[in-house]
Amino acid sequence: MNGKVVVSQLGARMHYAVPRIFAAAGRLAHFYTDICATKGWPRIVTSLPSAMFPAPVKRLAGRRPNGVPAKLTTVFSSFGLRSVMRHMQVKNVVEETSHAIWAGSLFSQMVARDGFYDAAGLYAFSGDALEQMRAAKQLGMWTAVEQMIAPRNVVETLIEREKQRFPDWSVTSQHNPHAETFANREKAEWALADFIVCPSEFVLKHVVAEGGAAERCVLVPYGVNSGSTADRTSRMPGPLRILTVGEVGLRKGSPYVAEAARLVGGAARFRMVGRPAVSGEIAQRISQWVELRGSVPRSQVGEEFRWADVFLLPSICEGSATAVYEALAAGLPVITTENTGSVVRDSIEGFIVPVCDAQAIALAVEQLAANDGLRALMSANALRRAREFTVEAYGKRLLAALPVSGPCRSDGRESIPALPNRQTG
Repeated sequence: MNGKVVVSQLGARMHYAVPRIFAAAGRLAHFYTDICATKGWPRIVTSLPSAMFPAPVKRLAGRRPNGVPAKLTTVFSSFGLRSVMRHMQVKNVVEETSHAIWAGSLFSQMVARDGFYDAAGLYAFSGDALEQMRAAKQLGMWTAVEQMIAPRNVVETLIEREKQRFPDWSVTSQHNPHAETFANREKAEWALADFIVCPSEFVLKHVVAEGGAAERCVLVPYGVNSGSTADRTSRMPGPLRILTVGEVGLRKGSPYVAEAARLVGGAARFRMVGRPAVSGEIAQRISQWVELRGSVPRSQVGEEFRWADVFLLPSICEGSATAVYEALAAGLPVITTENTGSVVRDSIEGFIVPVCDAQAIALAVEQLAANDGLRALMSANALRRAREFTVEAYGKRLLAALPVSGPCRSDGRESIPALPNRQTG
């Protein structure tokens, strides 16, 4: 084995941060993905006038894993296009889960068949990893699976509670028969993994509660880079500007944003940026108190952060929301929940409010609206905190949490010896 790592990843998650990290460190044996602009037919699309292609195809062709050599990359473009076309037909969370199982298992099987390039380790993502992890373990490789969000059973439990509270917010009320299948895939991946990479304490504690081995969990928060250098210690006159970025729906805590906006009244302006996952009737109701911007191109999200004075994300369940890292890098105080899995510290970079508590959100907003010195202090603290969570810092944490080569568990059951600095924060 060559001491390097194979990374497999569906989509362009976090701008291909993980394969880029291993490539920059000279430790990438190979990278597997569905579609990217450096291999296959997307290269042709990028060389022709953009008007020739529909927007979804142009977005696929725009996936660029910068820093990952094309010679180390294998794409499954036909599968990727088929997967995208199937996903476009998805109407609700039940169909979404069914699609995720289909796409994840088929992708994982293709990686396993293609091979591992004499690598020492495999890094894959939850739900997409099981078959390739089995094949890697048979070759004596160590395996790492990243648990991107809280375990599926936890997600289902928390969202079901919200459906009971807000039945008219739910797009579908039917039971999700595929959730247990997905949860079982996660648990099988944990059983094989030498490392269960968790982006937050929230995720880690729930992985352990659901049966993941605590001694194999590693805590590795994410990181983002920002070109923003603006001084946020002063703000425009008028009501405090509150921004939320993410899908408008139950998981992101959107009902509590709307209720907090109603409670605060004219002291603040609330804006939501993201795809609405609610009925037109609910969207109209929200619009009484919150400006709904809908989906905004990624290139324009920075303008939304510049508009804002405060960032709000009262999620019910996340992994470690990258929008919060982006808000800190933009110098925004953050109001969020423990369930968002953020690196925000209560009363330093913002406020950690109880989950499902619109009154607590409103109180935090009112404090910041009434005390501009506090807002300015938290803004400065946010920028300092963001410097600890850049992409470069994320790369150092991730590489420190994984071995250069071996050791691995030969039978997929016994724990590997503890490594120094296993949990890095």
